[in-house]
Amino acid sequence: MMADASKYEDNIKKYANGYNQAAAEKIVGHLGIALRNRDSSLVSCSDDTELQRVREKWCRGKLSLAQTNDELDAAIGAVCEKLSPEGGNKSRVTFYYLLAEHFGKLGDLAG
Repeated sequence: MMADASKYEDNIKKYANGYNQAAAEKIVGHLGIALRNRDSSLVSCSDDTELQRVREKWCRGKLSLAQTNDELDAAIGAVCEKLSPEGGNKSRVTFYYLLAEHFGKLGDLAG
């Protein structure tokens, strides 16, 4: 059973270069129960500990990226900047999607 990404679709489309539904569903499935809690369903760009967790768990863990910490942090910073119109709390699904898109990993997620 595929995870339902429909409630994140409009937010992703607002910032991404397209919409890969299968990849979005994989992200929703990966995050699972964390999305039920408002706090864990959002990314705070002012929380360095959280941004490190995004780098280690999502970029290194799930996406298997081998870039340097500086390169990954720069990409995370760019996503924070891109999502700044959202205010203090950015959708974790959109955040992870944009990172996967940035590193050309949407196909891997969808595959």
